[in-house]
Amino acid sequence: MTQQGVLYVIATPIGNLADISARAREVLGLADLVASEDTRRTGRLLQALGLSRPMLSLHEHNERARTPGLLERLQAGEVVALVSDAGTPLVSDPGFLLVRAAIDAGIKVSAVPGPCAAIAALSVAGLPTDRFVFEGFLPARTGARRRRLELLARETRTLVFYESPQRLVASLGDLAAACGDQRRACVARELTKLHESLYHGSLDQLLARARVDADMQRGELVLVVEGAPTESTADAQEADRVLGVLVKSLPPSQAAGIASALTGLSRQACYARALELTGRGT
Repeated sequence: MTQQGVLYVIATPIGNLADISARAREVLGLADLVASEDTRRTGRLLQALGLSRPMLSLHEHNERARTPGLLERLQAGEVVALVSDAGTPLVSDPGFLLVRAAIDAGIKVSAVPGPCAAIAALSVAGLPTDRFVFEGFLPARTGARRRRLELLARETRTLVFYESPQRLVASLGDLAAACGDQRRACVARELTKLHESLYHGSLDQLLARARVDADMQRGELVLVVEGAPTESTADAQEADRVLGVLVKSLPPSQAAGIASALTGLSRQACYARALELTGRGT
C-alpha cells in the first residue's frame, strides 16, 4: 500500500528574506512539488535560498480546478509545499480549498509557521492584543465598504485590515465616519522591508496625514484599529462627563446619586469617582 504524502502549509517572508525559518527552508528543499500563488515570485525565493524544485501555480482563479490533481499526487505519496506570494497561506490568500479537500481525504496537513503581516502589524500597533478580529481587505466599492464598517463599528475587539495604498484615504475616512474620528489606530506600511513605516494616532490624525503624505500611500499596508469601548468602559466615560459637571455645584454624595441614575453605574462607584474629581479621594 502506498503511503500517503503530506501537504505542508509554509509561511514565507513578507519582505525580509532573513525571516525565513530553518524548517521552512528544509521542507521546501524536500518537497516533490511547490504549489505557489505566483511561480515567478516563488522561483526567485527558491533561487535566493539555493533551491530548485518543481512548481505549479495555485491561485484564486485555478485552485478549484487544480485541487483534484494535487490530491492524487498527495495520495500517491508525494510531499507538496503550499506557499503564497508572501506570509502565511490562506490568510487573505489562496489555499483553503486545497487544505479542506486534503483534510476531507484523510491526508496529513502540517503547518510550517512564520511571518504574517496581520500579526506583525498587531504586535507593533500599540493597541490591545488580547482579543482581535482579522477582516482581510475591506470591500473596494464605497457603498459596500461603508455598510461593512457600520457592522463593525461596535466591535469591541481590535480590528485588523489589509488595504491597498490607492484606497487608504477613502478607507480611513470611512473608518472615521463609522467608528468615530478619535478612535486610535495604526497604519503599518512595508513591514520588515527597507522603507518600513508605522503611523500611530487617531483616525482623523491618520486621515489628515495620508492626504498630504505621498509615501504613506505606497507599498503594502495593514490597518489596525482600536475596538469600540465596552459597555462598562462607555458607562464609566459617561459617568466622568456627568460627574465633571455635577461636582462643580453639588456635594459628592448628591452628585454620585444623580450620576448613578443617569448612567447605570453603581452609586458607590460614582461616589468614589466624585471624591477623586474633587480631590477628596484617597
